[in-house]
Amino acid sequence: MRRILSICLCFALLMGLASPVYAGDFPDTGVIGDTAAKLLETVPSPMVGSVGGEWAVIGLARSDSPAPAGYFEGYYAKLSAYVTAHDGVLSDRKYTEYARVILALTALGANPADVAGVNLLTPLGDYEKTIWQGINGPIWALIALDSGEYDVPVSAADTQATRQMYVDAILAAQCPDGGFSLADGKTGDPDVTGMALQALAKYQTQDKVAAAVGKALACLSGLQRNDGCFETDGVPTLESTVQVAVALCELGIPLDDARFVKEKGGLTDGLMLFYNGEGSFSHGLTEGGDDLMATEQAFYALVAADRIRTGRQSLYRMSDAADLLGADTENMPSRNPDIVLQQVLYPGVTFSDIMGSEGCSSVEALAERGILSGRGDGTFDPGSTMTRAEFCACTVRALGLTPSLDGRFSDVAADSWYAGYVGTAARYGIVNGVTETSFSPAAFITRQEAAVMLARAAKLTGLVTEVDDAAATRLLAAFDDNRQVALWAKESLAFCYGAGIFDDGEMEIRPKAAIMRMEVAQALFRLLSCAELL
Repeated sequence: MRRILSICLCFALLMGLASPVYAGDFPDTGVIGDTAAKLLETVPSPMVGSVGGEWAVIGLARSDSPAPAGYFEGYYAKLSAYVTAHDGVLSDRKYTEYARVILALTALGANPADVAGVNLLTPLGDYEKTIWQGINGPIWALIALDSGEYDVPVSAADTQATRQMYVDAILAAQCPDGGFSLADGKTGDPDVTGMALQALAKYQTQDKVAAAVGKALACLSGLQRNDGCFETDGVPTLESTVQVAVALCELGIPLDDARFVKEKGGLTDGLMLFYNGEGSFSHGLTEGGDDLMATEQAFYALVAADRIRTGRQSLYRMSDAADLLGADTENMPSRNPDIVLQQVLYPGVTFSDIMGSEGCSSVEALAERGILSGRGDGTFDPGSTMTRAEFCACTVRALGLTPSLDGRFSDVAADSWYAGYVGTAARYGIVNGVTETSFSPAAFITRQEAAVMLARAAKLTGLVTEVDDAAATRLLAAFDDNRQVALWAKESLAFCYGAGIFDDGEMEIRPKAAIMRMEVAQALFRLLSCAELL
């Protein structure tokens, strides 16, 4: 989600020739804030996946950077829908998929043992399937299980897993040079070695683990480049440097430990070599360019370092995680029982003037369910305005509410086609009218009026729509015309942009301008998707 944070970035890599650089200073916290803002802009609606999904959620949840209203709830809703659609199976082979999702849920203060009625911890009780993909399996199983201090789930598998079995599997994979790798097992790779150390950090009271950790640290110190970063297959990469940094944090070792400060820089310097400015990081040193995976990983590494620097629990020790969903995740919170999921009535319906457009799928999905209709000549007329009455009708249909007369507005004739829709919208609190007794049904609906009605509709579906004034101010400050927003619409607009219901790709809100039919279709589609009503 697009957000401009007014934190000035002032960071310079120190390159000493006569004396080594001592990387004792943590990057200006503005780097963390700017990177959070970049992630929210680039990943406005996190999905289930290794990029643009759980790692963004984990980093933001474990940071001090606030996410927009509905951000985490939207992710949880998508995850629940994904779990349901896939019959509770995230992967048949790669059980690291379960570990990554468990980490995200734990960071959010949610229960991974009950997501849409499925216990996502259970697969990690199957030892053979967990280790099938190699050392990554036991590494991430341990990290995930330890993040919330979860019991190893009892499994019906042939081999019941235990924590010690996973620890031993990792130790057995240690290379002669002290490192760990995915490949031949002869030469340590900094990326995998860092992850192995993250998993073993909690078990250093075991002599064999302590010895393995010491050898792995010595290996990593030897692999570190003079500029502070690390290589994979001879190529400097941000990701390898990140995993080493997070490993030190999990072990409680400061990033400026003497073993990891070289002639031209330490680990902090190594991380910042990949920084492109304005919150983005690149994968390598030569190609440059913003890379989402690199930015996500750099962000959670900086968050991990900041947590250790400020005396908090480490990135993956999440017993301190607060409930960031702000809702009962057993069901959508406070969903009005009258809300009804709309079924497809007109499969395959489309319109000649939306083919190939960005919002085509949104219009088609709503039209198939009878929520929106065209002009009667095969067109949708996407660039035209919509009246307040038409918007009421679309919203009431989208929620599956029954139209019925209300009679509170003198300018809504009882025999008009829209009277029932306006009456229902008023009764459910979606609309209030322009005065106590008038509605102006034929007037075009403005963008800020639409935002208010959408936010009220969203609340009926169970979405959390509250945005405090300070957060709303920060979010809307990104738009050039934010001062034109009416006070009564401020919170609703902040919710709509924060939850991804309104597209924040433009520089202006245009609160008093008419909202176009295509914009209405896209907004309703996004709202219904967030609320699991499509």
